[in-house]
Amino acid sequence: MFYGFLKGACLAGVAALTLSPAFAQDSNAPANDQPPPALPDPATDTAKPFQPLAADGITLDLSYTGEAAANATGGLRRDAAYTGQIYMGANFDLDRIAGINGGTLHFAVTNRHGDSLSALALGNNTSVQEVWGTQNTHLAILTWEQTLLSGRLWFEAGRSQANIHFLNSPLYCNFQSNSTCGNPTFVFKNSNFTYFPASSWMAHAKVKLTSTITAHAGVYEVNPDRKRNEDNGFNFSTRSATGVIIPWELTYARDGAGTRLPGHYIVGGWFDRADYADPLRDDQDGIAILSNRQARTLHGRSGLYVRFDQMLTRADPNSARGLSLFGVAMGNLSGRVEESHFLELGLLQTGTFPGRDRDTIGFMINDQQFSDLAVERMRAAQMSAGGDGNIKRHQYMMELAYGAQLSPAIRISPNVQYILNPDQTGAPFRAKAIPNALVFGFKFTVDAPTLLGGLR
Repeated sequence: MFYGFLKGACLAGVAALTLSPAFAQDSNAPANDQPPPALPDPATDTAKPFQPLAADGITLDLSYTGEAAANATGGLRRDAAYTGQIYMGANFDLDRIAGINGGTLHFAVTNRHGDSLSALALGNNTSVQEVWGTQNTHLAILTWEQTLLSGRLWFEAGRSQANIHFLNSPLYCNFQSNSTCGNPTFVFKNSNFTYFPASSWMAHAKVKLTSTITAHAGVYEVNPDRKRNEDNGFNFSTRSATGVIIPWELTYARDGAGTRLPGHYIVGGWFDRADYADPLRDDQDGIAILSNRQARTLHGRSGLYVRFDQMLTRADPNSARGLSLFGVAMGNLSGRVEESHFLELGLLQTGTFPGRDRDTIGFMINDQQFSDLAVERMRAAQMSAGGDGNIKRHQYMMELAYGAQLSPAIRISPNVQYILNPDQTGAPFRAKAIPNALVFGFKFTVDAPTLLGGLR
């Protein structure tokens, strides 16, 4: 009943501005790989989160994220969709509980529900709602974290995902588009990078080389069973695993206490030592999308990226107010892949109007360039349906978002997204190109411990 109320309230506000009374749905688009949750930051000066077990070394997490979206123009049809996520977790301080200095046990379960507008009405390969994917109740995290050498060495192992540890930034999830939040989408199209909340066996470690330079690497099991709709994350078997993916990053950070304009500069990449499907050819070297045969199975890919975020303006080193710039460039080193490159640039202003120090306004734009293999596949499918085969190589996604911190526990973010040259992944046999799409979105987060703390 609560979900129904949330869905109705959010969709009513968005759809009233953008949609006609009649809706049609098409679920042919494949599921998009999804990032971790966008949770509100409970660290405020005005509310202390309610943590009744903190003295015993246990802190609790409980939050809800909801995202509504509707396309005013473009796509396959005009429609609206709502998706949401409940995040429930606990963190156990093993020093306080068992005398294990530097040890922490993490546990989290999610429940995702709802629909994707991209699957229903846009037909493109990247969702405009970042918490859609793995739509069930799912074990997301069960890990042991350990710090050593006075914090210079840190590692974590258990059940988790690569994308909450690598290739992310707190800036990204000020947006709703899955092309940015929680990770640049390129990595999911071109590798077996594991994604939240579909957990698998993993381990990763960081070592602080100097006061400003950190090395980070990990290894994550790749198991197709973990992506199945019926999987709930509690099956710990490795029986269907096809290999591992090894992400790595080297970070230069200027973010110490008193730094007026903090920044992070990262070079990273991945070695994907697992099976994947050829983006064009079937098992007999035909074009798989036309033959309806199984795609050819290949093994081994790799990629490279550079990314940064840099604060450009800030009057006071102790203030959150200021303008930040971020960017990402990603490419491939080996393998037959879906996309050739990914470029992204964004700006985020924290602190908008007087008295709105935690509000944000941001704009981002990214360019997904499809590979020759992907373009050939799309062209073959379109021409078989009577089209002219004029496939656009670049898909551009952009978003303008305002984040309003209504209270320490509640944040809302209305946003406007535009997709230029939507690819036809969700409607490959459409004879005409999918029209550019204008999407209105609405994202909100509620953090329960902070909310309860403010009510005490």
